[in-house]
Amino acid sequence: MTLAAPPERPSEPAGLAVVIGGTGGIGAALAQGLGDRGHAVLLLGRRTQPALDYADEASVARCALELAERLAHTGESLGHLIVATGFLHGETTSGQRAEPERSWQHLNADSLRHSFLVNAIGPALVMRHFLSLLPKQGPCVAAFLSARVGSIGDNALGGWYGYRASKAALNQLVHTAAIELARRNKEALCVALHPGTVDTGLSQPFAKKGLQVRPPAQAAAELLAVMDALPPGSSGRFFDHKGLTVPW
Repeated sequence: MTLAAPPERPSEPAGLAVVIGGTGGIGAALAQGLGDRGHAVLLLGRRTQPALDYADEASVARCALELAERLAHTGESLGHLIVATGFLHGETTSGQRAEPERSWQHLNADSLRHSFLVNAIGPALVMRHFLSLLPKQGPCVAAFLSARVGSIGDNALGGWYGYRASKAALNQLVHTAAIELARRNKEALCVALHPGTVDTGLSQPFAKKGLQVRPPAQAAAELLAVMDALPPGSSGRFFDHKGLTVPW
């Protein structure tokens, strides 16, 4: 399925946009793109004030409470909730180094815990504390950046166990949350989005020759266009940066 961008966006969610992971490469680009459209944008992450750290659920709850107080005080509506966090390689919370596994022999409990913390558990905590802040009527979007390698149906190469499994878990969380969200607001959309290969620290070591590597600004513009074009009935689904459905 291809989503064609409409000639105009009469139903584009208005109001405040929250980007979690907004200090990262693609998160910052998404925030910039939303700001360029005239949205008020709130960035949240480990380096923001207030800080949001998936390893500390209380910090997620505090950020949600401050957001709720802001919405009540200003009368703003939360039109976009975007979770742009992800972990593929790097240092874990225990200080160990994690890399994508090429074989089951490389599976490591510490790396798996961290992958699931950032790619699945953290976004699940965002669902718990933030989704209820979306409006109860009118269009709004909750978008969670996933990855095509999280697709079970599209997995033909193997490897990257932790990243694949944690993103597959995220996809199931998104699909499940979309069902519940629809009971609150039939116009609300909750989707998983694959941004493609983006020139950021997460993908740079693995951007092989022949892949279409795009700068964060371009990837963000493509993702925002996909969000604009999401039709009714698309909630709970998984789309790539071209608006094509990705198999589960």
